[in-house]
Amino acid sequence: MKEVVYTQRVEFGDCDPARIVWFPNFFRWIDAASRHFFIECGVPPWHQTEQAMGVIGTPVVDTHARFVKTATYGDVLQFHTSIAEWRGKSFVQRYRVMRGDDLIMECDEVRIFAGHRADAPGSIRALEIPASIRALCE
Repeated sequence: MKEVVYTQRVEFGDCDPARIVWFPNFFRWIDAASRHFFIECGVPPWHQTEQAMGVIGTPVVDTHARFVKTATYGDVLQFHTSIAEWRGKSFVQRYRVMRGDDLIMECDEVRIFAGHRADAPGSIRALEIPASIRALCE
């Protein structure tokens, strides 16, 4: 299982009045870590995969998070990202958010490879996972 680490420094504006990271920021950083994972694996930018294979991105269809410890401004967090499971049209991306040796948060997201629907151009549909992308990420 390939693992890629994305690093994020927590800034003052990322925190609530109690100086704790406001929880939606974790999901913003996780989304960035997801894209970083694919880039580090060699997957082209989504605008290129859209032209080559119809893949416009990997939207989230389900998420489950467990917060273990708090983080505050000045902390440097490492988002350890991997693919825990490949399915036909979806996959489970796993994140372990660390501050050094301390586990801050764990999250599993179910994502799909999305493409535009031919019958409704403004809508998306799940695509079969491209074998070339899966090979790069394993």
